[in-house]
Amino acid sequence: MRRLAVALTCVTALSCGTLVAPRAVSAQTPPAPGGRGTNILIVGIDSRAGLSAAEKNRLHVGGKGCNCTDVMMLVHLSQDGRRASVVSIPRDSYVEYAGPAGTAVPARSGKINGAFALGGGPLTVATVEKATGLRVDHYLETGFTGFEKTVDNLGGATVCTDRPLKDENSGLDIAAGRHHTDGNRTLRYVRARHVNLRPGDLGRVRRQQRVLNDLLARLTAEGALASPLRTARTVHTLLKTVRTDAGTGPSDLIRIGWTLGRLRADRTEFATVPIRLFDHRVPGVGSTLVWDEARSAALWEALGAARPITGDPRIQPVAQTPAPTNPASVLVRVDDATVAEALRRNGFVVTDTSASAPLVRPSGPPVIRYAPGQEEHAATLAAALPGARLEAVPGHDALFDVVVGTQPVPVRTVTYDRNVADGAPVTGDRLRCAEPPRAAPAGRS
Repeated sequence: MRRLAVALTCVTALSCGTLVAPRAVSAQTPPAPGGRGTNILIVGIDSRAGLSAAEKNRLHVGGKGCNCTDVMMLVHLSQDGRRASVVSIPRDSYVEYAGPAGTAVPARSGKINGAFALGGGPLTVATVEKATGLRVDHYLETGFTGFEKTVDNLGGATVCTDRPLKDENSGLDIAAGRHHTDGNRTLRYVRARHVNLRPGDLGRVRRQQRVLNDLLARLTAEGALASPLRTARTVHTLLKTVRTDAGTGPSDLIRIGWTLGRLRADRTEFATVPIRLFDHRVPGVGSTLVWDEARSAALWEALGAARPITGDPRIQPVAQTPAPTNPASVLVRVDDATVAEALRRNGFVVTDTSASAPLVRPSGPPVIRYAPGQEEHAATLAAALPGARLEAVPGHDALFDVVVGTQPVPVRTVTYDRNVADGAPVTGDRLRCAEPPRAAPAGRS
């Protein structure tokens, strides 16, 4: 039953906070029409209460906590046991808090993580139910040390990144590649919000999902659900680091664990609530995230109706020419005025260098030259210039040079959707960290 420990402890503890007393699940919202399955709300609390100075230093959590939820995930298990969907709800989501039913208390809105500070677990659950229209069946909380100990007890975790990541706030500092990390380093990886690449919650949430997914895959391969006895023992271990609401007992956790244990990786799904506004300023609240109304509604409706969330165009529209990064962050020099203007209309930041264009054009399609390490931006520019040749040039400056060749240059309109880049629905088999290449056997070239 070690897989249950990961599925619940690690999803829960991809966060910061300390353990608090069990709380009752709200029954404010009825199940969605036609809804089937089990919904588990798992949170981590941003609080340093009870941590010694040495623990804060070791965990790199010296800042002041807010007594709010730092990480929130809604796990949906279909009633037939054939699918698990993990939906991350960003902490800065701007929502209307739930209030006492039948009262004249005015509705109050704020960041979803603030519901805990106002009313603890019950208000957090009720607010999620109000925002999603789904009934929460089970509620769990955990904290920093619970996550650290769980990962260490499981023999570490796998983390991966396609480029170096550094965040002074969380203490994260890892090189590009695939790494085996202990509980402390894994905690830094999943907590980082100020990394040098795509800062913010969406990138952090995707890293959390990847860690959970790889732990599940590894423990499944190890035969973690070998017997009922191991299941019961792991539930006992789980409850040392994770607190549940009064309506969630060991038998519930065993049932959840067996459900997860029967699922293949392609029957698990991971997603983040689609966002429409990424920096919605609210007086007295600050910078918030506003959900995309239509896409988030489709997400909750799909879960309530026991349908998969991957492959649903209402949740994740398919762009004709998707771009991996925002064109507005790509600085380009172009030696052709017409191409420069077309790229500028497409959102790129363009400098027209046609006045100094070469008299003899290179044969063939345009060439994009850039500094090594800028591959994602280069892919965005190449999407707008189909057929362009990419050349990474050591020592090149931060700008991208487009040298137009002898062939006509069509410029496509690219679509950048941050929800796609960092939070698109994906199955577990596609979210895993790639295996490192195997060394060739001795004596072979």
